[in-house]
Amino acid sequence: MTTSVPDLYVEFDGHPATGDDLRIPAFAGYGHFTAMQVRDRTVRGLALHLDRLDSANQELFGSPLDGERVRELVGHALDGARRHDASVRVHGFMPPGSPAPVTMVTVREPAPADHTPRSLMSVPFARSVPHIKRSGEFCQIYYGEQARRAGFDDALLTSPGGMVTEGSITNIGFWDGTSVVWPDAPALTGITMALLESGLARMDRPSERRGVTLEGLGAYRAAFVTNSQGIAPVHRIDDMTFTVDEDLMKTLGQVYEGAPRGAV
Repeated sequence: MTTSVPDLYVEFDGHPATGDDLRIPAFAGYGHFTAMQVRDRTVRGLALHLDRLDSANQELFGSPLDGERVRELVGHALDGARRHDASVRVHGFMPPGSPAPVTMVTVREPAPADHTPRSLMSVPFARSVPHIKRSGEFCQIYYGEQARRAGFDDALLTSPGGMVTEGSITNIGFWDGTSVVWPDAPALTGITMALLESGLARMDRPSERRGVTLEGLGAYRAAFVTNSQGIAPVHRIDDMTFTVDEDLMKTLGQVYEGAPRGAV
């Protein structure tokens, strides 16, 4: 059978996906993944992606996922898709009855960075086991759709008491005029967020974790979201508006662009 459709190419453990392979994510979704943007066969923050995959694989399946093996699998899939620039996801699954996990690599066309200011609608939902990145999270999709139907770009997840945690598919950061502030709450530490934290520290620019509540949003001058596609400003959360701080966005962009890249 064909293993590609327009804008999608899939491999399992280094071979083009078969029908039996594709039944694994379709019917046995227990697993984890990381999403990366490949440019000229390099990935910004590749070492962090490899660490994330290995850590999650060990926690979920009790076995490591070797970083060099992942690099080989991604490179092989890029060759199969005939791409040097791409959106790539690497998934770890444990097929039912299998003695060992499998690794799926998907390759799509590259996603351009979108710096359009975002609007977010707060929703009362906090993910369980938030440090594991996984697909098919019903409530994230549900609340994201509810936010869009209400005229917002995405949802902002909050835990009991109105504590801000993360976006439905993003991390969120704030600017109080002195420091970049990340919500000190259970959430996935995204790769872009981690690169900004370490990069700001190298530049001696203040960055800290602090509890952020919906009631306390007035203490912040600006906000932004991050994910594998980059960084975008936030201009509204519920009824509260934020000014897009161009100097802040320029600084964050410089830090992000300066992050180390690894070859695949």
